[in-house]
Amino acid sequence: MKEFSVQKLLTVVILTLLSNSVFAQKKLSEQLTLTAMETLFQDTTVLKDAKGPKWSYDMGVVLEGAAQVWRNTGNGDYFKYIQSSMDAYVDKTGTIRTYKTEDFNIDNVKNGRSLLLLYKVTGQTKYLTAATQLYVQLQDQPRTKEGGFWHKKIYPNQMWLDGLYMAEPFYAEYAVLMKKDAAFDDIANQFILMEKNSRDAKTGLLYHGYDESRLEKWADKTTGKSPNFWGRAMGWYVMALVDVLDNFPKTHSKYKELIAILNRTANAALKYQDAKSGVWYDILNMPTRKGNYLESSASSMFVYGFAKGVRKGYLPQSFAAAANKGYAGLKKEFIESAGSERVNLTKTVSVSGLGGKPKYRDGSFEYYISEKVITNDPKGVGAFICAASEMEIAALPKPGKGYTVTVDNFFNNEYMTGPTGDKIPFHYLWNEDDNNGFSLLGKVFNDAGVKTSTLSTAPTTANLKGTSIYIIVDPDTEKETAKPNYMDAAHAKQISEWVKAGGVLVLLLNDVGNCEITKFNVLPETFGIHFNEDSRNKVQGLNFEQGAITIPSGNGIFKMAKKVYIKEISTIVAKAPAVSALTDKGDVIIATAKYGKGTVFAVGDPWFYNEYIDGRKLPKDLENFKATNDLVNWLIKQVPAIKK
Repeated sequence: MKEFSVQKLLTVVILTLLSNSVFAQKKLSEQLTLTAMETLFQDTTVLKDAKGPKWSYDMGVVLEGAAQVWRNTGNGDYFKYIQSSMDAYVDKTGTIRTYKTEDFNIDNVKNGRSLLLLYKVTGQTKYLTAATQLYVQLQDQPRTKEGGFWHKKIYPNQMWLDGLYMAEPFYAEYAVLMKKDAAFDDIANQFILMEKNSRDAKTGLLYHGYDESRLEKWADKTTGKSPNFWGRAMGWYVMALVDVLDNFPKTHSKYKELIAILNRTANAALKYQDAKSGVWYDILNMPTRKGNYLESSASSMFVYGFAKGVRKGYLPQSFAAAANKGYAGLKKEFIESAGSERVNLTKTVSVSGLGGKPKYRDGSFEYYISEKVITNDPKGVGAFICAASEMEIAALPKPGKGYTVTVDNFFNNEYMTGPTGDKIPFHYLWNEDDNNGFSLLGKVFNDAGVKTSTLSTAPTTANLKGTSIYIIVDPDTEKETAKPNYMDAAHAKQISEWVKAGGVLVLLLNDVGNCEITKFNVLPETFGIHFNEDSRNKVQGLNFEQGAITIPSGNGIFKMAKKVYIKEISTIVAKAPAVSALTDKGDVIIATAKYGKGTVFAVGDPWFYNEYIDGRKLPKDLENFKATNDLVNWLIKQVPAIKK
């Protein structure tokens, strides 16, 4: 009871912070997230327990959406909501309250994605310990004779489409983190078996479930398939595929097979998109049958799968039109106002299953349409937030389409001990979600259409040829790396020749003592930029104002950000062709230079790493996330057309 009360208190605090935030009109993904934060699970009876909430996948679906909203907005309150929600269950040892491995309920694995997010962002081992319990469950989960996971111990020999979403995205993400390479064969086989045993050859649609034993009353005695095509079940399967593919190795022998399964499944779903409304019916292939209805959760899942599939290249561009039509339908058919910057999601079926007690669910059309249809069911809410987040990304301008931004991993080449005990590269890398990473900066580039890459060898005009923007950050000292790769005249010549030809160079150094400056200066001095070996804006504790800098009106780079936070920086001397782009109290903080056809941007701090742009740490008047978006847009504009 105490843990639950703390969670409720934290939620109230977070909502108060959100209400006081200075936002433009919030997008639909945010508005429904706020509704969820205020009314979460009130309609889900399994959570009405005097001792507080039970471990349930419903919450995990909403938190999946909240994580996307956090990344899209840089508002750390959404992350804090995810963390407080999981902390209501996970104690300091990593034990999950109310969770029982021996239930072998595959639904219980879903929240593992939130645990992995929390571990990767905060580094707190309790979240990895908790996630490992779910991984262990999968290793011991009962299976069909072919190797497919049972949906639950109480549903022997059965695979349901739902289970693929509950388990496989977590399984794949955990496998990457913990280097369980053999898991990818297993993950692929789950999708292959599910499609093989549930696909209808005529329509291409997938039946809700499959009973290998053929003993269930709902199972066809010849095929084992359930009788109908339930929309949300197929929606779960599509979501599972696009989420798993994010972590599935492209070099794996079954990667192309998963892409093919996604395309077959998406094409089948596309055929049953309602032409008039743009959304989907609860029972997909019976739009005119009495009692059938347009259903919001399945429709949201298909829109999410189509939009993300297009963005990531898993589906052809032609699916973008279907996603747009579907999203317009979602807003028209299911979204209603719920007050100031709040919306509700209507017409979500609360639950549908197969078999069970005391009410046996026979999988008939009559059964499916008998289930209660409600407003703000967490499964629909989470799916819609995911869909809206994807559509909001799709709607952003893509001025960087065709460009590539490359981050250096040669001059900055640090290693740390990873969760498996081996040494892994870290510090200012695209795939790092913790404080030190560039994952959010990379996302801002990606959302603007720019591809991200990493260069781990010495830069040359040849290996920079496909790069539009090249970022060098925090060059190593011997304190950080046993044998640093120092800048020298030869490296500087290669880089400057690339800039002269039209490259955009970004130099993000650090203050003296935290990066190598003396040798490195041979490069920026080519462009009239010299980093002073000093340290300005030292900050004591949480006195963030000591690191605050006001952006003057009319600044050529920062159009949205008015006040930013940059601590412990080396100042700059700028001489022609370099000019100051931001001066504070007589010190040059940022300098830029035109050099041949190219451009150089320089600041004496890594600045744009997660800790200071993801909103978890800084007060809201320090607008580093806005500054990140400003800089990315400015950098893209500096790229000559020939560098695409």
